[in-house]
Amino acid sequence: MIIEKMQLYKKEKMDLQTRKITFVQEFLRLQNEEIISGLEHLLRKKKAEQIDKLLTPMSIDQFNLEIDQSMRDSVDGKFTSATDLKKKARKWS
Repeated sequence: MIIEKMQLYKKEKMDLQTRKITFVQEFLRLQNEEIISGLEHLLRKKKAEQIDKLLTPMSIDQFNLEIDQSMRDSVDGKFTSATDLKKKARKWS
């Protein structure tokens, strides 16, 4: 049963890979800017919808627990100052 599920997963993944390659090839042949703009808009919209589906609101209890933990971390010196964070960000860019 596990092997059958793995084979099905591989088949579905390969089909998706093939579809993506075919789509990219077709996309690269496009010469119409309006179609490209429409596809870009659709991609951004669909990605945003997927992110929204994954996000779930935090409960008040969880929110309060995280505030309490943050306060304990602050008292214990377990934090990064904004100045240090800016310095690290500058190194990365």
